[in-house]
Amino acid sequence: MSETLDEDLYQRTLQLLEPGEIELVGAIVHTDLGSDEDLEMHELTVTVNDVIADHAEKGETYIYAGNDTEDFASNQFQGLTLDDDSFVWECQQLLREGTFDIVFYYEAGPDQDDLAEDLAAIDHVDRVTAVP
Repeated sequence: MSETLDEDLYQRTLQLLEPGEIELVGAIVHTDLGSDEDLEMHELTVTVNDVIADHAEKGETYIYAGNDTEDFASNQFQGLTLDDDSFVWECQQLLREGTFDIVFYYEAGPDQDDLAEDLAAIDHVDRVTAVP
């Protein structure tokens, strides 16, 4: 992936993290998955959900696809707690130069370096860019 695309994606992710109700940080998960690997993308998203929820110490979570609302775009998902539907993370899956980059953002708190290291160890992840 080119430096220009990486920098553009990084800057766009920073804009998503601008101050709101809660302080957000993020991670860009660069994958080796192409547009024809839907099952693998689903499995990767489930695995990343587990890793982020574990680091955030939020308990059990589920993935909400937003199919029942117009507030969500396609390839946009949220991780919510089973107990009370609290926000854990949100992501957007973006196809860039033939492979997916997944932009995750979540409440500040987890150690970004430890989380990025655990995310980078997942199958199909080429690298992870932590976004403060």
